[in-house]
Amino acid sequence: MGNTESVVVQKRLARFRPEEQPVVEGVFDRLLGGAVGPSGPPGRTPVGKTLTLEMLQSSMGSLAPDSMVRRVYQCICSIDPGQEASGKTSTFAASGVSREQLVIFLADTLRGTAEERAPLVMAMSQSGEGAVRVVTCEQLAEFLQDLISSVVQILVHRGRLQAWQPERMGDSSLGVKLLAEQMCSELKPSDQGGYDVSSLEDWIFRVSQVSLYLEMLVAEGLNVSLSGRPAPTLLPPCRETAWKDLRCLLLDLPTLMFLAPQLPDSYSAPWRLVFSTRLHGESFTRMVSGLTKCGPTLLLIKDTKGHVFGGFASHAWEIKPQFQGDSRCFLFTVFPRLRVYTATGYNQHFMYLNQNQQTMPNGLGMGGQHGYFGLWLDSDFGRGHSRARPKCTTYGSPQLSGEEDFTLDSVEVWAVGKPPEPEEGEEGKGKKSILDADPEVQAMMEMTGKTLHSQGLREPEEDQEQ
Repeated sequence: MGNTESVVVQKRLARFRPEEQPVVEGVFDRLLGGAVGPSGPPGRTPVGKTLTLEMLQSSMGSLAPDSMVRRVYQCICSIDPGQEASGKTSTFAASGVSREQLVIFLADTLRGTAEERAPLVMAMSQSGEGAVRVVTCEQLAEFLQDLISSVVQILVHRGRLQAWQPERMGDSSLGVKLLAEQMCSELKPSDQGGYDVSSLEDWIFRVSQVSLYLEMLVAEGLNVSLSGRPAPTLLPPCRETAWKDLRCLLLDLPTLMFLAPQLPDSYSAPWRLVFSTRLHGESFTRMVSGLTKCGPTLLLIKDTKGHVFGGFASHAWEIKPQFQGDSRCFLFTVFPRLRVYTATGYNQHFMYLNQNQQTMPNGLGMGGQHGYFGLWLDSDFGRGHSRARPKCTTYGSPQLSGEEDFTLDSVEVWAVGKPPEPEEGEEGKGKKSILDADPEVQAMMEMTGKTLHSQGLREPEEDQEQ
């Protein structure tokens, strides 16, 4: 290779640790299928030797759709090794991939900046030969669908499902489209319309999943094992879930990949299914028993119009007539669009749960106000509402359900955080005071600001251990 190419390649290799550089340089020879022979060190490939599409397919074929492999090949071929500045690609050439092109591609995808990755995404989003300065949202959505599908395949084939079982979950192909659309919604078009390299650079900088998924595709698909970069964990662990009894879940892998990072402690605790209408029936009391005392939870609802939506509760739910929770709570939709709506700061009506009272609404609510919740499930468990004219005051969310007043189809509740520690003396609970016998009295006292001193002075249950 010439001096100019050598300088560019050496600068790219300098981004890797000394022990990683031979790994990166050796990818070309390995993909070439040993054409160099054992005697030649990396970087001494005979002149004229190039990688073909078939060679790339043999390495990536089991982990990515063929359309994604072709995108990668087209992108690498478009790289101009003679350009010192980043972000330069040439007209697509089908003559094969040189060692210099592959090293630059590996360096920019695995260790590059948003500025360096933008032209690569541009090249992978184009459908045909020739350098195009602008791509459409539709082209980017198709690229993202291929990229997300590849990540899902990698999770399955590499055994990184964290005990989730896709065959028992929702439709991943639909989830792929919804996640691609969500990521595209973060794009900002250029002044001329469409999306140029500057638009893509800004997008890649703001939407971290683009780089994360691209790095995973390249590292896994080309088997580039770097000591400084452990494989990313895209799914939270799943525990204590009766998969053998489940037939359909409201979650699929791409939706899980989107929702899990939205949580304050994304992967610190296993997810546990604590309530499902398909397992436990349509019972508000049974749902409440699953919601309370298990820490933070994720509530998923499907209405009879097919809309899927829900909310994240940052605290363990309590049955009481006041709002609870904090600004870490949020509402979200899964279908027909994948979106998250976080606290606006307008009020603190984050969570509400009440039952068996005549003076206050009975049910579960998130956001808004009594009778006008962003998300509400009535205690009779058949009905609910999502009222936003035009948006929920607490979360800024639009109407989540198909109709403002909706009918439930199914509900799931996942415990997604560390359960709270049991309170001292909790094992002795069970004896009821007059306040326990009449929760409305307790509610009225709390609303009027009365302190319930007897709550801390109860005698332990004598017959608890008998």
